[in-house]
Amino acid sequence: QLQLVESGGGLVQPGGSLRLSCVASGITLDSAFVSWFRQVPGKERIWVSCISGYDGSTYYADSVKGRFTISRDENIVYLQMYSLKTEDTAVYYCAADPWLTQATMMLTYEYDYWGQGTQVTVSS
Repeated sequence: QLQLVESGGGLVQPGGSLRLSCVASGITLDSAFVSWFRQVPGKERIWVSCISGYDGSTYYADSVKGRFTISRDENIVYLQMYSLKTEDTAVYYCAADPWLTQATMMLTYEYDYWGQGTQVTVSS
């Protein structure tokens, strides 16, 4: 059974850093796209970053480009977050699916597998 488990969230001051982890079981990430999304209460879940298990390509939303880095080590996907801003506060989710393209990786409904989320709070 496929399972994704996120960890690493917490409270950090503006300008600080956090590293989120997404551990996958029941799926080989060599043949999947894995993305991070985030969501604040009352708003839709939005795409943050994606890594392709097929060729290692990485993709970022404009709002986090240059501050966040996605990487993978076998069946763990990391999201290293630097220079955090208050607007980065959200619940962060990882999601995986083998049947995606660059055109569809940002769409929440394309993903069949989701983690439970981890809270990131950026506040002084």
